[in-house]
Amino acid sequence: MAMKAIVASLVLLLLAFVPGSTASAQLTAAKDGPIVYGHHHINVSNIDAHKKFWAETLGGTLIKVGNADVVKFPNVLVFMTQRAPTGGTKGTTVNHIGFQVPNIRQFVDKVKAAGFPIVTRAELPASQEVKDDLAYIADQNTSIAFVMGPDETKVELFENKTLQQPIALHHIHFATQKVAEMKDWYVKMLNAKPGRRGSFEAADLPGVNLTYSPSADPLAGTRGRALDHIGFEVKDLEAFCKRLESMGMKLDRPYTKVASMNIAIAFLTDPFGTYIELTEGLDKH
Repeated sequence: MAMKAIVASLVLLLLAFVPGSTASAQLTAAKDGPIVYGHHHINVSNIDAHKKFWAETLGGTLIKVGNADVVKFPNVLVFMTQRAPTGGTKGTTVNHIGFQVPNIRQFVDKVKAAGFPIVTRAELPASQEVKDDLAYIADQNTSIAFVMGPDETKVELFENKTLQQPIALHHIHFATQKVAEMKDWYVKMLNAKPGRRGSFEAADLPGVNLTYSPSADPLAGTRGRALDHIGFEVKDLEAFCKRLESMGMKLDRPYTKVASMNIAIAFLTDPFGTYIELTEGLDKH
């Protein structure tokens, strides 16, 4: 079953970038570093419901190539595989994904009008004031809201009034019983820059903030859930994979060239259960 899942992911990647694609998948942050964030890969029980959410409502650009569906946002591609997930994002090592928007009030109204639930109150401690579905986060001087997409895919909307685009990737929010260890792993293995985001432990890569929150409860891995895996675009992926292996990291799928598309891929699982795809060349298509 594990090999089938890997092959399915590879097939989707190949289908999505065959000649004749009508839109570029270029990652706008790729020029900013040897490792940048690349994609979310989600399992979906109803492809049309997810198109409505990611493209029609959140405003991504839908790329249709054969049977493959990808939604493009600034700095991230959302891949969709027609496969019923085993559960939502909550309860896994990636609790939610975050997008920044310039006017959160307008955006939340748009999401509600489309029929997707705003769950801000349920996702924050009772001490946090929530007014009209929005929570003001004082230590970051901004407002946020949480929306629940199809298949219990949790998404945070983060207001950035200086943003020049309608929407863009902002962060990946991990949950873990070992915050310091998880942060250190991404700093050591992926060369993320350590820091904080408000009260959260965090690390940065071009195009994305990696945020870490403590969990008192055990957490499931992401594989098979609504957010199946996260993806990073890496320059000189073959050398990077050798570096990971020299540091004791076992790859779920070793470095693999896909000559027909001039790309390369590899898969691994972090020590906490997050399934990760590494790509090279995705930003060139």
